[in-house]
Order: sequence, then structure tokens, then C-alpha cells
Amino acid sequence: MAGTVRMQTSNGRLVRHAMNDEERRPLTPTPTNLPASEIGKLIQTSPPDIAYIQYDISLEPKYLPQMRALIAKDLSEPYSIYVYRYFLYQWPELCFFAIDTSTPDRDLVAVVICKLEKHRCGPLRGYIAMLATQEGYRGKGLARTLVSKGIDLMIAKDADEIALETEETNVAAMKLYESLGFLRSKKLHRYYLNGNSAYRLLLYLKPGVASIPMDEYVDPYELPPSAQDDPMLVQGLEDREELFSRGIV
Repeated sequence: MAGTVRMQTSNGRLVRHAMNDEERRPLTPTPTNLPASEIGKLIQTSPPDIAYIQYDISLEPKYLPQMRALIAKDLSEPYSIYVYRYFLYQWPELCFFAIDTSTPDRDLVAVVICKLEKHRCGPLRGYIAMLATQEGYRGKGLARTLVSKGIDLMIAKDADEIALETEETNVAAMKLYESLGFLRSKKLHRYYLNGNSAYRLLLYLKPGVASIPMDEYVDPYELPPSAQDDPMLVQGLEDREELFSRGIV
């Protein structure tokens, strides 16, 4: 998969684009005049015993319950199993999770769930729906790695931009996303059921995408017409608003 780089355009917006093999090269040489202990700090490595897995529907019996339990601890609103299936059945390749291989059952310790589809008025928009890391594994780069995997795959699929919402009080999430190039697009007052407000963040992947006129906001959890009659998604739901209650990422 091609690497990515952030660029600043003439209007000051940050964009990311994929690099081919010829373009991919270090921006600066490794400083050879530093001691080995200092050079090691410049290299990001995965924690020992952590493995990253791309979701497949065959993994649902083992890992979907763990995803739900982990995400439920972090988010401001509950999610029905049908919300998970909405994402995982249609975009399974855009879900990545981390497991601890040192545990007897190879426990799931972090997860990101995304989608990618045409947004109203044209742009191919990625959406980061859920991101959670088990408390004892935070600060080790797992969330950054998972989000980066999702971004890179969406870039490979020719996404124009990526959007998400996060609670305004979630400082760690804001720092993570902004360090990856996301920009605050809009504040959403009292966005969550708990009364908290959110920021919508956007990552522009191609020059000029930010200037494309947008229609009114479209709920990212709205079922596409092709899925509205899928019994696996809407079975037993008398009120679709219950299914699509929004949560933080």
C-alpha cells in the first residue's frame, strides 16, 4: 500500500495524498550524530505482543461481542447490534482491531470502525464511526495505528475526504485526530444524548475538495436504500432513531 504525506495548499488547508514508490523517501536523513538511545526514540514501533487484524465476517462470533463491550465503555451513547452490522456487513475491510497475543484468548484491546461511500453532492467521503482502546493499553500508539490503517485504505480506495465527530471534552481524541491532519469544521451544540457538544472534524485528502459545495448535513448512520429492507439490519426495530443514536468516536 502506498504511503501518505500531508501537504499544505495555498489556502492553508492540510491535505493528504498517496505516494508511489518513486515519491516515497525519507523527508530528512536519520541523524547519525545522535547516540543509539536517542535515535531509537525517533522510531515508532508497535508494543510487544500486539497484532493488528483487518475484520472479516468470519470473526464475528469471537470478536463482535468484544468490540461492543469495549466501545460501550467509551462512548456517550449506546449502540444496538444493528448499528455494528450496518458498518461491518457493508465495509468489513474498513474495520481494524488490535489483539494482545500474550493473553490466553488473544483478547481484543482496541478497534476502529469506518465506512466509505459517496456523500451528497459528490465527494467520496470516508467516515470514522467508532474508535476505542482498552484503558490499560492507552498511550501506546494503538489508536493512532488503527486510524492510520483506516485512512491509508480509504486513500487507496480514492476517498476525497474523511469526516468524524468527537466530543468536545475528549481532549485525547482531538489531539490524535488533529495530529493526523484533521481540521475542526463545525461545533455541534448538545450533539449527544448526554447533552455534551461535539466537533465535526474533516481531513481533506485531495486539493480542491474543501471548495466543493455541500448540501445539508446527512446523518452518517442513515441506511442506504439498498439496505433499508435488510432484515439483518432492521429486524425488530420499531424506531429507527433508536438504532441510529449518535455517539462519540
